[in-house]
Amino acid sequence: MTIFGDIKQLAHPYHLINLSLSLSFLVSRYVPGLCEVIFPAEQCGELTMWESEILFFLLVIVMFRSRKHGSRNMIAYISVFNMYAKVCSGLLWFSADPVYGIIYIILVVIHFLIVGEPVYQGPEKVLYFQGKEFDEELGRDKQCVWFMTFFTSWSPACSNLAPIFAKLSAEYSLDNLKFGKIDVGRYPEAAKHYHINDTTFSLQLPTISLFKGGKEIERRPCLNAQAKFQKFYFTEDNIKAAFDMNNLYMECQKVLETKKGKKEEHIKSE
Repeated sequence: MTIFGDIKQLAHPYHLINLSLSLSFLVSRYVPGLCEVIFPAEQCGELTMWESEILFFLLVIVMFRSRKHGSRNMIAYISVFNMYAKVCSGLLWFSADPVYGIIYIILVVIHFLIVGEPVYQGPEKVLYFQGKEFDEELGRDKQCVWFMTFFTSWSPACSNLAPIFAKLSAEYSLDNLKFGKIDVGRYPEAAKHYHINDTTFSLQLPTISLFKGGKEIERRPCLNAQAKFQKFYFTEDNIKAAFDMNNLYMECQKVLETKKGKKEEHIKSE
């Protein structure tokens, strides 16, 4: 996505309100007139040592998570910042006044429930599975190749992958090459079954796995020789290269053409 596309996406009310909530405490402390209404006059224009430490901790966490979550666009970084900044802002508001903290949490919940995050509106061919449904599907048809994304609804990295995965499904989907998703946040048994850490600090969200012949043969991110997860940037080109999607698509297409040819010969012989 270009920088202009990122800016256009950031103009959505969801991102604007999210950013406002994230920066609300700092803005309230440093904007003349507003600060005097909310805080004692002597607190305006400066932060206490504890408040400065909280913000420094936020900066370190955002830098660490931005490097680990596997995306390099503006929306991804801002989404990671907003997620942790809202937690820090909640702590700061509560430390200033518990009433302010409660009001802040109410506003965050209202924003989450009423102003939905913008979602991809283009074509997609993705099937959503619940719990053990995918295991049943693998057992039912072992000839089908599956690209599966294991995700959670609260992860910014998963949200950033969603439109990319949808576009790939529309481009590469065949009768024997399919795309699916499982929300491991809602179905933790699936996370356990496929050995995916679904905690907040997980380096495995999202995870894309390739299943062939009913078995998993490849996944990203994956472990390196030191048994540590390798950083993987979930861009469209990287995913295509990592799973050799063009060749896999041609292989699946040949299988379908062979089956179709045999079926036509059988009909003619009858």
